[in-house]
This record gives sequence, C-alpha cells and structure tokens, in this order.
Amino acid sequence: MQEGTIARRWWKEAVVYQIYPRSFADSNGDGVGDLPGILARLDHVAGLGVDVIWLSPHFDSPNADNGYDIRDYRTVMAEFGTMADFDALLAGIKARGMRLIIDLVVNHTSDEHQWFVESRRSRSDPKRNYYIWRDGAQGLPNNAPSFFGGSAWERDPATGDYYLHYFAKKQPDLNWDNPAVREDVYEIMRFWLDKGVSGFRMDVIPFISKDQGFPAMTEAELRAPEFVYANGPHIHAYLQEMRGAALAPYDVMTVGEAFGVTDAQAPLFVDAARGELDMIFHFDVVRLDRDGWRKTDWTLPALKAIYARLDRAVGQGGWNTVFLGNHDNPRAVSHFGDDDPAFRVASAKALATLLLTQRGTPFLYQGDEIGMTNYPFLALEDFDDVEVRGQWQDNVATGKVSAAEFLAHLRQTSRDHSRTPMQWDATPHAGFTAAAKPWFPVHPDFGSINVAADLADPGSIYRHYQTLTALRRAEPALVYGAYRDLDPDHPALFSYSRALDGDHLQVAINFGRDPLALDLPPGTTLLNGSR
Repeated sequence: MQEGTIARRWWKEAVVYQIYPRSFADSNGDGVGDLPGILARLDHVAGLGVDVIWLSPHFDSPNADNGYDIRDYRTVMAEFGTMADFDALLAGIKARGMRLIIDLVVNHTSDEHQWFVESRRSRSDPKRNYYIWRDGAQGLPNNAPSFFGGSAWERDPATGDYYLHYFAKKQPDLNWDNPAVREDVYEIMRFWLDKGVSGFRMDVIPFISKDQGFPAMTEAELRAPEFVYANGPHIHAYLQEMRGAALAPYDVMTVGEAFGVTDAQAPLFVDAARGELDMIFHFDVVRLDRDGWRKTDWTLPALKAIYARLDRAVGQGGWNTVFLGNHDNPRAVSHFGDDDPAFRVASAKALATLLLTQRGTPFLYQGDEIGMTNYPFLALEDFDDVEVRGQWQDNVATGKVSAAEFLAHLRQTSRDHSRTPMQWDATPHAGFTAAAKPWFPVHPDFGSINVAADLADPGSIYRHYQTLTALRRAEPALVYGAYRDLDPDHPALFSYSRALDGDHLQVAINFGRDPLALDLPPGTTLLNGSR
C-alpha cells in the first residue's frame, strides 16, 4: 500500500480512551462516578497521549441498563451532574488538546421517555408510531428473542398490544420507518454537535431498520439473532440520510457498534464514497472465544487470522477500529493475556503493543493502562448486569444448565468485569469514592494495581502506553502503513509488518510465557524493546 491511497483524517491518527462515567471517579462522595470526577482526572488521560475521549452514556436515565435506556437525550443524568458540569468537562478536554465523542443510543429509548409515555396511551396517540406495535389479539408477532432473555415482544396492559424490545423490557425499540422519529434523532445529534462534541459512538446502529413483516426465525437464526436484527431493508438509506441531515456540516468522527455485521457487509458501512460511517466496531476479536454467555477456547493463529481478514474486508476506502475490551467485555489482560501476578505486567504491555500498532483507530478502555483484571465473582448476587439476570432466567431457572456451570462461564465472560470502579490508589475503595460503599465493589487487588503505583514506576504499563502513543504519532507507517502478518501459523508469536513509502516496521509480540528468539534483517533498528 502506498502513501496517498488512503485519505488522511484526524480520526485515523487519533488514540481514543473510553470512560464509563459511573465507574471512573466520584467527586461528591455518593458512591457513583460523575462528570466533575472525570474533569478532576483529565490530566491522567491526557498524559497517556490520548487524542479523543469517548464518554459512555451520560444522559438522564432510570438505569435499567446502566444508562443505555435514555429518558431524556438533552438532560444529564442527575447522578453524574448537570449540563454546566458537562460544559466544564468539554472545555477541560479541549483545553488539554483532546476531543470528546459521546454515545448515540437511538435504536431504543427508555420506556420512561416522553415519546413512549405518550405512545402507549392509546392506539390513536400521535406518538404511537414512534415505536413498533402489533395487535395483541393476534398473539406474539413472532418468536424473536431479546438479548437480555425472554421474548423481544412485551404485551402492554394499556391497550393489550405488543411492543418490540431487542434488549430489556424497559428499552422499547424506535420505529425508524417513521420520518418524524428520524428527524427528532437528527435534531438531538445537532444539539450535541453544536455544543462542541466531535462525534458519536453509535450503539447497535445496524439494528435501527427492521423487516417489519417480522417473519418467524429459524433455529439457526435464534442461536445468533444479531445477524437477523442487523442490516434491515433501509439501514444504508437511513445512515446516508443521517450523514447529510446531521453530520455533514461538522468535522466529526462516527463509529458504529456493528453487532451482526459480517466482513462482506463491512464496506457498505465504512467505504468513504458511500457517506455512512467512518468506522465500525467488529466483534470478531472480542467474541473469538464466545458462544453467547459461554467461554470457549481460542488460539493465537485464529486471532491473527481475524486481524488479517478484517484488514482486507474494509478495503482501500474503509477504516477499522482496534480494541480488546470495553464496557461490554471482560478485562483485556484477563481475556487475551495472562493475569497471573508473575506475568500480568508483561502481558498487559504486549496487548498494548498490539492495540497501538495494528491498522485502524485504537480504542483503550479505562483501566487498560494499569492492567486491571477480572473481578472474582462468586454468586449471582455479585453481578449487577441486567443481561446476566435475564440469561439466568432463561438457562438456570429453567433447568437447562446448573448454577455452577453458568457462573463458571460468567467469571470469564461477564461485562460486569469492566464496570468495577477505576483503581486510583491504595486508599479505601481505591480512591474512587469517599462514600462508605461504592455503587459496585472495587476489585480486591487495588492495593497493588492502581494508577499511583504505575505512575511511580518508570517501567509500568502506563509508561509503556505513553511510549507507544508517542511512537504511533512519530511513525506514519503505524497509522497508514500496509499490514502483513509475517508468521500466521506460529502458536505463540504474533509478528507483522507495517510499510509505508519505504518505511518498514516490524512488530513482534510473544503471547507465551517462554522466551522466543527472533531473527531480524541486518541493519534493523530496534525502536522499542519493552517486553
């Protein structure tokens, strides 16, 4: 690949850091993270060499799904602060030379959103068509499952009709076939863009268009419903309309959560000539070893094959994301690395190297930079996630699997692992809060794994991230260079090249515990020798 064949954009060169506000930093001692807490810790994020902060939902919500059930898109969640706090946070981010993107959650709302309050009143209400309703006298419209357990259809007592919810019952799906819904969404987007945000991470965006005939799903489709729910008949028309109506006047980045999007479909979303999204989150890497809630095995050659495949899939006109964890996945070092205390630091550095040298925009998740690990959950009561409770009802309560088997898998796969509070220091509750009890337990290893300890160690994971972000900024080949896997079948070594206009960089990462010898061409300059 030659320089110039891929258009340069600021968001391709950026490093993004995701903040889950509920778990980042609590400023007022109520046990819940908030916007002023984030503002007070911005120097920590900026110090990594980060260019963009992605803020998970900060909107008013009853928290049936930790903020992904939005009650008011123009109001800040009271637990997180006020709109003045948001404005101060945005100003603080910009003052440090960074940008802010926020979540756009518009496949569904909360059932407490005013639109749905009005929609459920009667069949003749003007807002009825803002959601997807079906005549209750006809029975369940189809056998579509909810991702959070049970049916995707809920019978509403007000009229006896069913409404659609791909997620929790308190998250009714919007009817994007209604032009008034789309225009209201675009107006919400313009509201935040005019405030100065630099784009959106779009939650389950491939689901917004539905085949409203709702045909019955086959057994195979029921095992992977995301591939049925994604890519509805008007998805690309709606995304192109969104680009023109809401995004085009602004210099922004868009990244879509592409659950249910295949390799072959990816260019339809991200090819620049189509005018839809800038990039998407594929789930192939983070779900490499998943079968629903079950943990399966994975191998390094299988992981390498996914990176090579995704790189080919987007083509010259598209762009990828690179991520190993987020608020919906377990901790990266416990998932893809080795969280044994003897290997955790080296393992976290290896994953950081992978993250920041692949072709695509890298996304860090809070705590990656200090190697936070999975929480030692013991019982159902230890989990907070609505998804866990729904899956328990579908699997354990029905006798399909034992509680012991279900919990054994969740200890490796649950997204609650990523939602424990950020570990700032070795003081009570890891410096996250002054409250007697945080909203979610702090990991018991906070005494040794925390930001203060990493900052005091010149060889820490945090310092390694600093080195890598600086290296990525200094070496255009690490952003725009062609990618080639140099040894796709090696069981422990991940070695690949990045090449751009005569500059050839080789990255070599040892995924095993035993040292490996590597032959390098004569005259090779070692840019970074950290393990």
